[in-house]
Amino acid sequence: MSKQVVIVGGGVIGLLTAFNLAAEVGQVVVCDQGEVGRESSWAGGGIVSPLYPWRYSAAVTALAHWSQDFYPQLGERLHADTGIDPEVHTTGLYWLDLEDEAEALAWAARQQRPLSAVDISAAYDAVPVLGPGFKHAVYMAGVANVRNPRLVKSLKAALQALPNVTLREHCQIAGFEREGERVIGVQTQDGVLKADEVVLSAGAWSGELLHALGLVLPVEPVKGQMILFKCAEDFLPSMVLAKGRYAIPRRDGHILVGSTLEHAGYDKTPTREALESLKASAIDLLPALAEAEVVGHWAGLRPGSPEGIPYIGELPGHAGLWLNCGHYRNGLVLAPASCQLLTDLLLERQPIIDPAPYAPAGRLG
Repeated sequence: MSKQVVIVGGGVIGLLTAFNLAAEVGQVVVCDQGEVGRESSWAGGGIVSPLYPWRYSAAVTALAHWSQDFYPQLGERLHADTGIDPEVHTTGLYWLDLEDEAEALAWAARQQRPLSAVDISAAYDAVPVLGPGFKHAVYMAGVANVRNPRLVKSLKAALQALPNVTLREHCQIAGFEREGERVIGVQTQDGVLKADEVVLSAGAWSGELLHALGLVLPVEPVKGQMILFKCAEDFLPSMVLAKGRYAIPRRDGHILVGSTLEHAGYDKTPTREALESLKASAIDLLPALAEAEVVGHWAGLRPGSPEGIPYIGELPGHAGLWLNCGHYRNGLVLAPASCQLLTDLLLERQPIIDPAPYAPAGRLG
């Protein structure tokens, strides 16, 4: 198929959409206002599960399950193709002192997911560095985390090796080019970039870009701050989560602790208040971190959306313009399934899951 596809936004959603489409269409151009993969895709934690999967709708669950099963082979393929290992690291996840433990267990039984209550002594045996005073634990085996900065680096390298893919960084999109009711390209600082299909995957900026068409997409920036510690490689054998905060071990001993939820517009400035709050949570969860060095503190902007259900599909009344955005806290979790579903719809193939819950029709202001 000789289509030219322009993708607006080069985070993990845009890059993986390009990766999927490259083998199926003539040309793919990815435009990003900065460097690809440097916004929320780089800033997030990379847990390959919603933080509390039982609290989400069936629409989010369907994407999450498909993606969780797919991630290991995606990681292996990208490592083999590029030499950059995204480090899909299966550690399992302990939730501590959950208020809605009964709901979590009932959800796991319905969904046939390997989540179960464990004796708190077993949690302390498995994670000896855990702080004192926790009374209850729920554990899900098989949950992985992906090292998201390495994932976007490997996707970028894979795309740069493809002759029909162009990455245009520092490329500001001013609006969409139309011919009648059809979108036929995007307006850049260098002129119009023509396309047979345009995919909008600009994360927290997606709603702002659709304003140019007089549309109101309820996607807004939601700031999240993280801190990073350096520890011994065997310090934390599993991911742990309590009181809304989590600790994620990387293979080399880095421990990521997050995150805040702040409505602060497009301000990505890390704050002293968040740093102190995150450190306090980290030490409460893992007291030995009081002696560990904080080697990083940063903020990113999530694409907040109602119920966290992404918009995936063609925009009614704007043929040729496709959405793949609004993943809120679960962009990395849902990326493989979201991008495969978008690819199936754009190429008019049988979709991997029912696309109806994600369709933009009737969901825009």
